[in-house]
Amino acid sequence: MERRFDPAGPLRGALRPPPDKSVSHRAALIAAMGEGETAIEGYLDSADTRSTLVAVGALGAEVEGAGAGAIGPTLRVRGVGLRGPAAAAIDVGNAGTLLRLLPGWLAGQEAGSWTLDGDDSIRRRPVDRVAEPLRLMGARLSCREERLPPLRIEAAPLRGIAYEMPIASAQVKSCLLFAGLLAEGETRIAEPLPSRDHSERMLAAAGAEVVREEGAVTVRPAARLEPGEIVVPADFSSAAFFLVAALLVPGSDVSLTGVGVNPTRTGLLAVLRRMGAEIEVEPEGERGGEPSARLRVRPSPLRGTKVGGGEVPLAIDELPLVALAACFAEGATTIRDAAELRRKESDRIETVAAALRGLGAAVETGEDGMRIEGGDGLRGGTVDSRGDHRIAMLGAIAGLASRQGVEVAGMGAAAVSYPGFEADLASLRAR
Repeated sequence: MERRFDPAGPLRGALRPPPDKSVSHRAALIAAMGEGETAIEGYLDSADTRSTLVAVGALGAEVEGAGAGAIGPTLRVRGVGLRGPAAAAIDVGNAGTLLRLLPGWLAGQEAGSWTLDGDDSIRRRPVDRVAEPLRLMGARLSCREERLPPLRIEAAPLRGIAYEMPIASAQVKSCLLFAGLLAEGETRIAEPLPSRDHSERMLAAAGAEVVREEGAVTVRPAARLEPGEIVVPADFSSAAFFLVAALLVPGSDVSLTGVGVNPTRTGLLAVLRRMGAEIEVEPEGERGGEPSARLRVRPSPLRGTKVGGGEVPLAIDELPLVALAACFAEGATTIRDAAELRRKESDRIETVAAALRGLGAAVETGEDGMRIEGGDGLRGGTVDSRGDHRIAMLGAIAGLASRQGVEVAGMGAAAVSYPGFEADLASLRAR
């Protein structure tokens, strides 16, 4: 699917971005682990999150409120309990979060076996970073070439461990937290840098013993989880595309409401502010342990910056947008310590660099990041999404801010996380 995005007049108006994808995945899984019925308010309707609903259904959970056409405002999931999933072959589709979180729950079961597989993109995404620590806990796992899907899991008794993650990853951490619920003894996970903490918040709210300290989190075995109700805020990662668009398109004034501003997710705000962006954040309260806010953004002159260290895990999904904004900033921008980008739906260091070079930017790549020479903006041209939803949406935003417009090949990939992206973008242009 190809779409052309021409230079835009001012973007104006207010909208609520779609529900948070990371929280939605975790909500469905924790609800399936729970006892009784869990109401999930604001579950994201996208290809990835539907894969998670199909998966929990295959494991025996009952899901109401998700039909063939749409997911309603409230989803109801009747769980199978921590120790009740049925044996099944699971198709995760393109959902990398599902692929990496689900094994933690399944590995510690008393009986059964499961196979997790997905599309061609998933088959290129390594699972060794969850398989290795799970094996240390006693899990019985096998995968292709010792690191790639399909991933086969056989039930086995688990023991708690103290594990130091070599790279900060919320997905790996969440997988081990799920496993720790079923293991004998405590499971302690230390990470070199803070990563998003949605799983810790949601598990604690469901009754799990989760102890957080600086640099680590500990979970104890649980007899049962009772989530009751989970509220999903609007996705900061989806809102980020409009934040950057409004910064770059002259005359824009955009407000984004109900956006989740969990501090482990909003590293982009600090980076953009350091670049000179003026972004207003008006708190809207907290529900289910997740704070939300109204964000208002208008164009600002930008300057280059350095991004690295502890702020990388807090902005990992938004770093492609930092690179885009850097093309319009005065001076150079350097992104480092971001090797995790190479493990996403595509190698996002190379796909972002290729996309921006094709539009006229000067970008150099390294093993763990890139350097962007700013100042001239973007000429325009063609961006190939390579099946990566964030590259597709980046190409669209680049087109609005470019001088000649951008043709995006593979725009349909945006539906993985944001099926209504083009319609929401058009609504801001129409005003």
